[in-house]
Amino acid sequence: MNYRETLFFIAECLTINTISKNKKRIENQLKINAVNWDDIVKLSTAHYVFPALFCNLKKAKFLAYLPEDLVAYMQHITNLNRERNQGIIDQAKELNNLLIANQIQPVFLKGTGNLLEGLYEDIAKRMVGDIDFIFSKEDYPKVISILETNGYKKVHQTEYDFPSFKHHPRLQKEGTIAAVEIHKELLIEKYADEFNYELIAKDVQEINGFKVMSYKNQLALSIIAKQINDAGFYYKDLALRNAYDVFLLSQKTKALSAFDHFNALKNPLNCFLASCYSAFNKPECLAYKSTLEIEEYLSIFEAQLNNSSLRTKNFKAAERKLFIKSRANILYKSIFDKEYRKWLSKRVTDKNWQQEKLVQLGFKKN
Repeated sequence: MNYRETLFFIAECLTINTISKNKKRIENQLKINAVNWDDIVKLSTAHYVFPALFCNLKKAKFLAYLPEDLVAYMQHITNLNRERNQGIIDQAKELNNLLIANQIQPVFLKGTGNLLEGLYEDIAKRMVGDIDFIFSKEDYPKVISILETNGYKKVHQTEYDFPSFKHHPRLQKEGTIAAVEIHKELLIEKYADEFNYELIAKDVQEINGFKVMSYKNQLALSIIAKQINDAGFYYKDLALRNAYDVFLLSQKTKALSAFDHFNALKNPLNCFLASCYSAFNKPECLAYKSTLEIEEYLSIFEAQLNNSSLRTKNFKAAERKLFIKSRANILYKSIFDKEYRKWLSKRVTDKNWQQEKLVQLGFKKN
């Protein structure tokens, strides 16, 4: 199996209990043993969907086609993830109660929000890193103070922090399972006017005693987290964890019109949706409105899937471009913003960091 075949096999496995044509295709491949399980394990792990893959294969009663030792390993990892996620849910409950007691209502985001609202049949399906929640600009500094007063400290005790536009540096309390990210914004500054707290607060919903975004906004953020904040639009790749969330949310809201109210965000988000449509074998729930820009994006996306050297070359070029662009932006902001000037001054004197980054990007050799 090449990279494309492996990626699409995993993607279709994630939908076998919803899309009958995919279930038939996957079962046929399993019956003739046309699966490289080493590649499947590596890629599904890299995309943080290994437990979700197992849960879907188990529900479809396909585990008999897998090697016994692999099934045992998948079961073990899935159990560990279920246990971790239950700990995250418990921690989120404590945070929710703490903040409500201080007259502040958090809106939980991304993986934690999905767990709390019950998006997954089995909480083991989703691999979650941090607990993310967002607040109004008025409540944002209050929340930082409340959590610090209650034992939360910076995960990385750095001498200086980048002046983040979106969220406070990650905090964690001793004995807790996850770090927390306190957000005041959802997006990088370029797009913040289109998707922000003021917009999502208009139709926030309460489920199981927690505030979460509307399904339409959750679907948008699932794409934004990869496509915009992690620059996926430049790399033209697909993150299966985000894609699977988009698929599940498309069962609850209409993906086709989810981005119609956006301007600058509309094309990048629809490009990711189109990639999902391709990877999941064209399900109706992920249908998109074709444009020239989207088809050009898909052409590059498919070319990279089929050519590993092209994929590596394009990824390196995108990384260099983004590095130069980000540094130019910091230089510009440092002219007007004291915090950026302070951060830049510290970084300039940190020669080890600069050299490591230049080597990583290929501008220098070790």
